[in-house]
Amino acid sequence: MSGAEQTASRPSHPTSDEAPQIAASVLGADYARFGEEVTELDEAGVDRIHFDIMDGHFVPDITFGADVVTRCRDHSALGFEAHLMVANPDDRIEEFAQICETVIVHVETCTHLHRTLGMVRSYGARAGAALNPSTPLSVVANVLDQVDLLLVMTVNPGFGGQDYLATMEPKIAAAWDMIVDAGVETVIEVDGGISSETVAGAVAAGARRLVAGSAILSHQDGRKAGVTALREALRG
Repeated sequence: MSGAEQTASRPSHPTSDEAPQIAASVLGADYARFGEEVTELDEAGVDRIHFDIMDGHFVPDITFGADVVTRCRDHSALGFEAHLMVANPDDRIEEFAQICETVIVHVETCTHLHRTLGMVRSYGARAGAALNPSTPLSVVANVLDQVDLLLVMTVNPGFGGQDYLATMEPKIAAAWDMIVDAGVETVIEVDGGISSETVAGAVAAGARRLVAGSAILSHQDGRKAGVTALREALRG
């Protein structure tokens, strides 16, 4: 079989027939009116809400805990994602799995990654595995059957407003190949520097979910305009 025939016969990405989703990061939101901020993002037209949980150990900053996310639950019916940027994720999984559709752990913090992902699923949430820019895909190659969401970080975690690392696009593409070859339906998400200028490259590489913070929260014409700009960029 020729190389062209092999390429043509490869199965498509498991979710390639669906429009890419936009998850709004609330890292840069006004914490004094957090619930209202979540409502505004919902009304702006995002697909889900992404909560960055930081403990001051794995990353320098400290954000908020499960009690704050719980209070936001009444402000939106959208799916919630808990992105655990914490040193000991196993200790936090149960509380976040009760209020979030997806719980994402950083593979760099997991001594027993397979066990941790299984724990997330045992509580009824979808399991996400996040990879820092320097972390190779090989870390998750043998646990993909437990990974519902693979988050490829396109910045180093810990701060909002960073520049998108386009050098991660080959990694996203390699993740796409790995998922297809494994025959699983893992969704690729990217987080960091997502804007109307960067979404096309991430999606072309294989991302199907995009975490956007500043591009929405700080858009000069408001949150809805920020979401609209992202969707227009996705349509090309």
